[in-house]
Amino acid sequence: MTGTEGPLIRTALAGPISRGWVDRLAQRECPAITARRARRASSIGASDVDPVVWKSARGACVEDEDGNRFVDFTSGFGVASVGHAHPKVVSAGQEQLARLPHAMGDAFPDAQRIRLLERLAEWTGLEHGILGSSGSDAVEAALKTACIATGRDQVLAFEGAYHGLSYGVLSASHYKHQMFRAPFKGQLGQHVSHLPYGELPDSLEDYGAVIVEPIQGRGGMRCPPAGWLKELETLCRRDGALLVLDEIYTGFGRTGTRFAYQESGIQPDLLCVGKGMAGGFPISACLGSKSAMEAWGASRGEAIHTQTFLGNPVGCAMALACMEVIEREDLADKSLVDGNWLQKRLAPLGPLRGRGLMRGLEVTNSLKLSRELLQRGYITLPAGLEAEVLAIVPPLTVTREQLEAFCDCLESLL
Repeated sequence: MTGTEGPLIRTALAGPISRGWVDRLAQRECPAITARRARRASSIGASDVDPVVWKSARGACVEDEDGNRFVDFTSGFGVASVGHAHPKVVSAGQEQLARLPHAMGDAFPDAQRIRLLERLAEWTGLEHGILGSSGSDAVEAALKTACIATGRDQVLAFEGAYHGLSYGVLSASHYKHQMFRAPFKGQLGQHVSHLPYGELPDSLEDYGAVIVEPIQGRGGMRCPPAGWLKELETLCRRDGALLVLDEIYTGFGRTGTRFAYQESGIQPDLLCVGKGMAGGFPISACLGSKSAMEAWGASRGEAIHTQTFLGNPVGCAMALACMEVIEREDLADKSLVDGNWLQKRLAPLGPLRGRGLMRGLEVTNSLKLSRELLQRGYITLPAGLEAEVLAIVPPLTVTREQLEAFCDCLESLL
């Protein structure tokens, strides 16, 4: 498998080997985690299908345990920016793993961590950073930074936003909040307000942070009105709030520029990145201006915000390699070109949201459509509050032939 192939379906889905693995999974994993077919009368609310169990992946392709090959139009939740198992990224991780798999967070750094922070500063113009292991980590670090820098507790977020599910960010997330937030309402803070995406507040004087996705991903691949992010930046500057951009999904070339905010001509105070940052390793970062980050003060030997795996050497090495691939192969430009091609190619099928290779086709039932596409060898996901969008988020390395074949398949189904 080179990663440039098309689909190849050998069995009914999910195949017998995948179903066997899922049966074993059901014996040990919390039933709320992986949707799977109901095997017993007590499996209330279970899915009517089993997932295929992944065995290997390369480029834009995934092979399951039954030998079926799929083309991945999710990039593994946006992670496989340079494709699955890119040789340069894998090699960097293997070399680092053999040399130094772990350092000690805030106590003893390694050189890869320093190199990565320097590289991120070059790409963003934001001088300082806090590394983490997930997108939620990055957002939590940003909200803490804004609180310390401004002395204000209140946060403004937007309807449809998805900033993660950890307790530190759950109040800011709004996407399907009745599902994700309501069960834990009694344990969440009341410090976050939400406005409709695309609206402006009258004042930000009470807020320490305004957190926003330049393009809402899980919320439906929604772009804001033209000029809105610039106006939001102006209000933040006027009233002393920090502008926090959540680019965990949109970053690293996904939308046709290295970061989506660069298309809007603004500069955030704090920037949250993750997902496609390392091509498969769980790592994230909150990057910030010098003035915002220096509000933390100097470490006194015991950091007040850290974690065991902060700046993991393997993740840093893979992130550096991934950024080099994005740069050398001009993948941000390729994303823009391919996204514009998709815009024209899919125009007869309905409105296409988003930018670059972060797209969403408006359809009547994206969950049903994604299941039909899986049967034909394409991995996709629904998006939007009502599953009104089929997300189209392939690796930035996807070939034009793979895009064309996917569009042909969509046409045949719609």
